[in-house]
Amino acid sequence: MLNGPVLQLELPGIKKLKSGKVREIFDLGDAFLLVATDRISAFDCIMPNGIPRKGEVLTQLSHFWFERFASLIPNHLLAGANDPLPAALQPFAATVARRSMIVKKAKPLAIECVVRGYLAGSGWKEYRKSQTVCGIKLPAGLQESSELPEPIFTPSTKAESGHDENISFEEAAKVTGPEIAEQARAASLKIYSEARAYARQRGIIIADTKFEFGMFEGKLILIDEVLTPDSSRFWPADQYQPGRSQPSYDKQFVRDYLETLDWDKTPPAPALPADVVAKTQAKYFEAYEKITGHALPG
Repeated sequence: MLNGPVLQLELPGIKKLKSGKVREIFDLGDAFLLVATDRISAFDCIMPNGIPRKGEVLTQLSHFWFERFASLIPNHLLAGANDPLPAALQPFAATVARRSMIVKKAKPLAIECVVRGYLAGSGWKEYRKSQTVCGIKLPAGLQESSELPEPIFTPSTKAESGHDENISFEEAAKVTGPEIAEQARAASLKIYSEARAYARQRGIIIADTKFEFGMFEGKLILIDEVLTPDSSRFWPADQYQPGRSQPSYDKQFVRDYLETLDWDKTPPAPALPADVVAKTQAKYFEAYEKITGHALPG
């Protein structure tokens, strides 16, 4: 296993289709290979240095949840977390093992499926202005980080660059078609509710999360990553206190550090100091350990 962060990835002889903020997508012919790098972004900018083994945490945590919810909804996995790599990938095992998924060639929906159980982030900002989140009317008197009366489905657009934009369910239905939108909403709320109850027993509040779905052979399936610190707000349950922002298991140390700098939040982003990298890595590792019940191997 490599010790330094994996930031850029080329697999000679295997066609790369896309390079996202974190993931690289390769074409294996009858499947896609998704590889989670150790890149980290904040304020829509990718930092020049990453968080070592972050990609492993995202991938292994996703495997954990995909397996847990396999009976609820089909997903895109074609191989398990511990299955051997195919022969074509064996030469790259030191780089891609434990941070890659071999998946079905699904067609992603053109919306992000967000579920919120607590009032935070853009939802809190909108609530303060209009007592709504994505147009959904909420009770008066809620505070920052308040638990909502029930989880709400708040889809958003997918932006290739810049910020995703919150949209109403009706707008989402126009993008995907009403039947698929209904299926995606029902699946999102069901998965979130089950995951939230499980994580609460492990000392983590899942405040909100983002799911990705795709169409495969005419059916809706769960794709991408699931319930990771990159796609969710994880809060330590023993420190939860409504009326303020919460400590969390994600990029908090990175964002807090960047806010202290004289940086205009446009590229190029500044390098992260070693202590910020170490603290952020520790949070990712802790989230993995609390949810799965065991430490990240190796």
